[in-house]
Amino acid sequence: MKHLPILDDPPCGTERSYNGLRLAIALPKYDPAALVTVILMADAVVCAKAGQKTPGGFYNLERMPGRVPSAEGRVMLCGTCMDARGLTQDEIIPGAARSTMDELAQATIATGKVLVFGAPVCGP
Repeated sequence: MKHLPILDDPPCGTERSYNGLRLAIALPKYDPAALVTVILMADAVVCAKAGQKTPGGFYNLERMPGRVPSAEGRVMLCGTCMDARGLTQDEIIPGAARSTMDELAQATIATGKVLVFGAPVCGP
């Protein structure tokens, strides 16, 4: 089955991106045929920034997206979100790729499960 976790929280400050990446890494352990594509949007694109130096007590998410491709998965970063944060292709970890909204739409249509890890919705 194809799985598509969509992350949009920064690497620090909440645990949503951390937990989304944990799930993306765990899925192939229990379903060897699983194809996982992680989409990083908004502040989550920074999760794939190379050379992170996190202070003690914080998760270093740089290592986690790199484990997804090793499990036959993909990590795609929203190109517009990268531009808005001044993040270039040269600054992201190996195995992650800049993507377009068209590619993200195609991945969404092709998947069996879409999982969104982001801020809770407020309101009625």
